[in-house]
Amino acid sequence: MSASYDVKDLNLAEQGRKRMDWAEQEMPVLRMILERFRKEQPLKGVRLSACLHVTTETGNLMKVLAAAGADVVLCASNPLSTQDDVAAALVQYEEIPVYAIKGESNDVYYDHIRAALNHSPQITMDDGADLVSGVLKDRPDLIAGMYGSTEETTTGVIRLKAMAADGVLTFPVIAVNDSDTKHLFDNRYGTGQSTIDGVIRATNVLLAGKTFVVGGYGYCSRGIAERARGMGANVIVTEINPVRALEAAMDGYRVLPMEQAAAIADFIVTATGDKHVIDIEDFEVMKDGCIVANSGHFNVEINIPALEAMSVEKRQPREFIEQYILKDGRKINLLGEGRLINLASAEGHPSAVMDMSFANQALASEFLVQNKGKLSNGVHALPEALDQQIAALKLQAMGMHIDVLTPEQEAYLNSWQEGT
Repeated sequence: MSASYDVKDLNLAEQGRKRMDWAEQEMPVLRMILERFRKEQPLKGVRLSACLHVTTETGNLMKVLAAAGADVVLCASNPLSTQDDVAAALVQYEEIPVYAIKGESNDVYYDHIRAALNHSPQITMDDGADLVSGVLKDRPDLIAGMYGSTEETTTGVIRLKAMAADGVLTFPVIAVNDSDTKHLFDNRYGTGQSTIDGVIRATNVLLAGKTFVVGGYGYCSRGIAERARGMGANVIVTEINPVRALEAAMDGYRVLPMEQAAAIADFIVTATGDKHVIDIEDFEVMKDGCIVANSGHFNVEINIPALEAMSVEKRQPREFIEQYILKDGRKINLLGEGRLINLASAEGHPSAVMDMSFANQALASEFLVQNKGKLSNGVHALPEALDQQIAALKLQAMGMHIDVLTPEQEAYLNSWQEGT
């Protein structure tokens, strides 16, 4: 067992192991990588600190990294997303130090990040860029020994690109989120299904016939809008990008500014990666009983301090719901403290989609080791060939086959001489 860890209860370990085994059945690509990694040991002796949502799927990724020879430490990337039984199982059965407790305070959350950095990682693996931020702000002594980092999510990539633009990102980072086999699937299908799952588990309110507002129309928001429409909701999209707004309109959604949409909404869910997408002027016009949630990485998408200031009373009618009573008697229901609702009240993305996302993470860590000292400082995409390899493995696992170009077709595509 790991000598150092901070989890809720090791007695939950057996339950966590069973649930990890269940998830692994839906992660065939990661299993294939595990078999190769176990033989080849591409991460042998590499110290790796991961700051990810501690879920069953993440547990299986940690097993792959450890099997590859890495010396792994894991902490949570969100105070509400930890599955305590998984954290216990990784400590008890895999001897991986884990620092994560569901519902931990902000102070404990950052203590856990510091514990992960005290591992002196050569590779950091982030979901939201908190480890990278910690290295740059508090532990610059680690930079000289680092191969680089990998980043899981849109919000983290946004932060990293801002760091690079400011000239402070002094090591290479692989933007796993930018791989097609990540954002086209995890962000859209994973976020779509798991967000609706989280909203329903928290509220048990019927979506059919309701007005459901989605903040943004990136890949995460597209998935949410699609699944909400599939449940029978009348979906409205808000956007700041004219191209995405036009896409939403041509996909059949109403497009409105947030303040107009908030006035008629039964549900509002944000997933933009930006701050105060729902703000004071929106709270002022919301209907009595409006349900507000966030599926972006940080809870700043909703201006919660403003909602607190506008309220005269706060209640908790159900787990994961904080009901704010405004001066005029209207009630606004905030889900999961404004944190990722798919992980706060549900279990996060289905394993089958995380299979590809975490295959990207595993191959990205191997890529950093193989290219130590060769990559420039800044944000890099994982090579397209690895992206294609993951997609091919997923198709293989699903028993699907696709066409292959004939020599004639390949020559035609690579030449310009043959015309109409």
